[in-house]
Amino acid sequence: MLTTDYKNGSPNWVDLGTPDIGAAAGFYEGLFGWDFRAGGEEAGGYGMFHLGDKTVAGGMTVPAAQGPAAWQMYFQTADADATASAVAEAGGTVMFEPMDVMDSGRMAMFTDPEGVGFGVWQPRKNRGLGAVTEVGSLCWTELYTGDLDAAAEFYHAVLGWQIGGVPFEGGTYTTVRPAGTTDEAAAGGLVPLSTDPVEDAERPYWTPYFEVADCDATAAKAEETGGKVRLTPITLEGVGRLAKLADPFGARFAVIASVPAPPPGGAA
Repeated sequence: MLTTDYKNGSPNWVDLGTPDIGAAAGFYEGLFGWDFRAGGEEAGGYGMFHLGDKTVAGGMTVPAAQGPAAWQMYFQTADADATASAVAEAGGTVMFEPMDVMDSGRMAMFTDPEGVGFGVWQPRKNRGLGAVTEVGSLCWTELYTGDLDAAAEFYHAVLGWQIGGVPFEGGTYTTVRPAGTTDEAAAGGLVPLSTDPVEDAERPYWTPYFEVADCDATAAKAEETGGKVRLTPITLEGVGRLAKLADPFGARFAVIASVPAPPPGGAA
């Protein structure tokens, strides 16, 4: 489970690149109750989505000529420069070399061997998202990949991930977690593109999951306000009810109303 006690390799940030951050912010405000606060000139147009007093995502305008609208995942690293070297050695590409973001932290942007973009965040003053797993915040992430084994090998080499598996009827769901943690610390999964009927085999990507109180109502709201329901709500026993969506600009994401975690020790 994702928590704000971030470890190296944990998802610790997520942001949106979109052709119109103002219009996108209105969509997510209606969907999740987020409040977008634009940064000053020193932030280069980058702003933060807040839920109450907690930061839940970042976002900025990215002209369509620079790429499609998309959510981007970031993972914690203790050394962005060392991670950049590991990416290059493992067959990935360094898109943006490690750089300081004022005194908040140090970041870098990469693509994996399939061309899927992701970033790393080396925290300083900004430790990462202020809320996760709560309603309206990031709670899980999945990589849809054309080669699960190769992806697992790459991210293990780059982020130190340990790979696990959760059996289900018809197969096993591959989970990832930071090095040195137990299965309970898993905060993401790897999914073969070929097994998912709503995914394009030519478009591997990382997708964030946001926790919601009512999956069906959220999916309906997304469609009513210009978004798209890519996968209608489904129930996964023991997991929750989830749907895959896209915002009005095509950025893909998912929502889930998770089954509540059992109390510690299994007490009633």
